[in-house]
Amino acid sequence: MFKEPIKSSFATVQIGVAKADGKLSLTDTEVVFVPFNEQLGLGPYHIKRDEIKSVIQDVGKGGGIIPITTEAIRITLSNDSTFVFITANPKQWVEIFSEITS
Repeated sequence: MFKEPIKSSFATVQIGVAKADGKLSLTDTEVVFVPFNEQLGLGPYHIKRDEIKSVIQDVGKGGGIIPITTEAIRITLSNDSTFVFITANPKQWVEIFSEITS
């Protein structure tokens, strides 16, 4: 069943040095990242909103260590695993998460 997105944009998931471009969407029940190239093994990800502990602004890194952009968000789950998404308007993403979890 298709869920209407609250917010959606192009994004890049970053896990260590690996990155994949795709589409990031927020619905009333989950965060979904669908990569354009699923053969890279970085997604798709379906993160249930009730498993999210925090969403903060973060940095995207070149080579996994050198900060190259401040246009990113970090989603931390209740099991302390994290996902970093490089996306436009990270402040807006953080604000939306704050509004829907309060």
